[in-house]
Amino acid sequence: MGSFRLDIEYDGSGFVGWARQPGQRTVQSELEVALETVLRERVELTVAGRTDAGVHAWGQVASFETVADVPGDLVRRLNGVTADDVAVIAAAPAPAGFDARGDAVSRSYCYRLLSRRPSSPFERGRALWWPHWIDREGLDACAAALLGRHDFTAFTPTQTDHVRFERDILAASWREEGDEILAFRITADAFMRNMVRILVGTQLEVASGRRTLDSFKQLLHGASRPEAGETAPPHGLYLESVSYS
Repeated sequence: MGSFRLDIEYDGSGFVGWARQPGQRTVQSELEVALETVLRERVELTVAGRTDAGVHAWGQVASFETVADVPGDLVRRLNGVTADDVAVIAAAPAPAGFDARGDAVSRSYCYRLLSRRPSSPFERGRALWWPHWIDREGLDACAAALLGRHDFTAFTPTQTDHVRFERDILAASWREEGDEILAFRITADAFMRNMVRILVGTQLEVASGRRTLDSFKQLLHGASRPEAGETAPPHGLYLESVSYS
């Protein structure tokens, strides 16, 4: 039996998320069917970060175990049987017992805002159109406040399976990408469901003058979910990369 790693990217628009669901189109099921077609063996993928419906990935990582003979051109063969909105970028043997989720030491996400008028047909479904005034200093101050360890109870749904709500934020920033895109990037040891999207929605309240910076900072001490802002739409969010030791 051997361990393998897949590096994957996908447009989440046509999926109900990563995780396999009966009767639904998911990234996991799409790739597992492709692997079974190529390897002639059923395999189960373990993923670094489960993405929700509509969320994209540039640098998703998955692992699997197999007793099959894995062809050297696995990437080409998998991409030959998957749809155009998901692609395997790399496939390689991994250390014995490699677990894409359990062995990850950090994950990075990017949320993209389109800050121009009018909305771009090319960015539709890939960035949140935000034609409103933005207090850039406010956004930068919010990002700076995130660094370090905090209790993010306010930034995940109240009904949750999470038992630990503290997360270590290793990096967080807002940056312009050209004249049109404003991107929020964040790296942490782990994330909770909807955490990045609620962080973005709440920071935009600060940026639009509907919430004070101090109010935002108070949320990082374990406030309840209703005290934070709205959940930003999924189509602006990307799993950017996963790091391993």
